[in-house]
Amino acid sequence: MEGYPFRFVSNTTRVSRQGISRRLAEMNLDIKPETIFTPAIAAASQVRRRNLSRIFLLSTGDLHSDFEAAGLVISWDDADIVVVGDAGDNFTYRAMNQAFRLINRGVPFLALEKDRSWVDTGGLSLSAGPFVAGLEYATGRTAELVGKPSPVFFQMALDSMGIAARQCAMIGDDAYSDILGAMDMGMAGFLVQTGKFRQEILTALPKLPTALLPSLAALPAFLKNRDHS
Repeated sequence: MEGYPFRFVSNTTRVSRQGISRRLAEMNLDIKPETIFTPAIAAASQVRRRNLSRIFLLSTGDLHSDFEAAGLVISWDDADIVVVGDAGDNFTYRAMNQAFRLINRGVPFLALEKDRSWVDTGGLSLSAGPFVAGLEYATGRTAELVGKPSPVFFQMALDSMGIAARQCAMIGDDAYSDILGAMDMGMAGFLVQTGKFRQEILTALPKLPTALLPSLAALPAFLKNRDHS
């Protein structure tokens, strides 16, 4: 991978950017926080651009620190924007109902991601998408998507590297959020057959990935062969 600019573009909305870096360090992977791009980082930037400062954040873990680092305040009652990520066990009736009430008042509504599921230690688990859909149904409002596969999110990641979409490839295990989202932006899409990948997904896709890789470990050899072809 040496010589290629990169970003770890993750839809993770349970852990802060610093937290992701620490977890990777525990696996002996030296990944600097500034190379990690998440929906929380993108959302914090968007909230500040709108001159808003108080957010109702429906999430879990240390995700709040990414917003607080941007100078934003976490608020329950007097929030001027609702931000929903994967809150896990924090998706309580009380929290969902408060988000519902704020959105009904006309407060802007951001979804950090709309993924259907993710791979937990116990297997496939619900992600934020089903809960965002519930709030959309209840309020009649459509959440503004900040994370993958939002074109704005991908463009912010590209801009941070100073490259165009046609110069970039997205590697991931989510055929929809990772691969199709990137390909719709003009990037190549390399789908890995690990994580949430299921063989039957391929028959349901409107278009096939640029490449299908057995795992991320196969990427260096794949790129080397492309460079010499």
